[in-house]
Amino acid sequence: MSAFRPNDPSFSTKALHEGQEPEQWNSMAVVPHISMSTTFKQQGPADFKKYEYGRSGNPTRDCLEACLASLDGAKYAVTFSSGLAATTSLTHLLNAGDHIVSMNDLYGGTNRYFRQVAARMNIETSFVDATDPQKIKEALRPNTKMVWVETPSNPTLKVTDIKAVADIVHAQPGVFLVVDNTFESAYFQRPLELGADITYYSLTKYMNGHSDVIMGSIALNDSDLHDRIRFLQNAIGPVPSPFDCYLVNRSLKTLNIRMEEHQKNALVVGEFLEKHPCVESIRHPGLPSHPQHDLVKKQQYGHSGMISFYLKGKLPESRKFLSQLQLVTLAESLGGYESLAELPYLMTHASIAEKERVALGVTENLIRVSVGLENPEDLIKDLDQALRFACDV
Repeated sequence: MSAFRPNDPSFSTKALHEGQEPEQWNSMAVVPHISMSTTFKQQGPADFKKYEYGRSGNPTRDCLEACLASLDGAKYAVTFSSGLAATTSLTHLLNAGDHIVSMNDLYGGTNRYFRQVAARMNIETSFVDATDPQKIKEALRPNTKMVWVETPSNPTLKVTDIKAVADIVHAQPGVFLVVDNTFESAYFQRPLELGADITYYSLTKYMNGHSDVIMGSIALNDSDLHDRIRFLQNAIGPVPSPFDCYLVNRSLKTLNIRMEEHQKNALVVGEFLEKHPCVESIRHPGLPSHPQHDLVKKQQYGHSGMISFYLKGKLPESRKFLSQLQLVTLAESLGGYESLAELPYLMTHASIAEKERVALGVTENLIRVSVGLENPEDLIKDLDQALRFACDV
């Protein structure tokens, strides 16, 4: 692995202390309270201290949002009940007749939402290859209001030059750039530093990292955008529960340690897969074999546990491989402590038309692996036996 950008040495300090100040509680509790109350006493009609109603604001949620903002170097963070709830709220910043430019290789749920839901509100989306920033520029229209990229992309791990795209987007007034940073977490990539207007997360994945919470968030610096999205958070109502906020806040305390271990394990597994006789090719941004490795080193602080590879064979071989895994679990999602593998063609990206899926490289033999925190040698043994079973080697 080549060297990445040097990371923030105070990242772990921010994760441990921002938004966690004991002085905010009468009890001086070191661990923030879980405030489950849905409503708050008022001194008089419309005369309340800070909180009025649980959808509009919650102490536990405030702690989490303050911590999240600090990790992305942002002024603000806003949390939602899921990643797609965050996507929905961001799209509600637009009006009927507005236009979105989106990366074509991205999470299937985002693709489905833009094509099948936003389109019904007369918001059209153009899908382009964002790895070529010129394609973004060519797709912009006078009514374009939002540009959406995901880097590294899901599931083929293509990388977009965030700064180059931001420069193009900001040359046209009134357009904001959203970067889905789910695959890297705030530890390995911080898009706001590179010119993005909004960093987006499915917190369900690495930021929480324990496969026990569904939640989404955004981070941003623009006060006007923040006020508008904060209004929508309350008006639409897709807020997370206080208990889930507590869990994510807890998980952030070990984010840097977990991400370093995910990176180490994924590199070992990736190097193994590169040499395996049953593997056609592998996509791992941290390996020199990745076609955009130089760009990765320039804009990332490292890479997570995400790997995709093309198995030699077609759908029958993919089914055999996935059914034979013993330690690695066949399941959707990613970013948890446990290793997961899936077949995007039939699972996470099945909602995309087959012709489009295949054109993007989401084929019958593309396997996506989220490398967890197990002993990497144990993972290699499991992957090796399943690969040899599938390919009859």
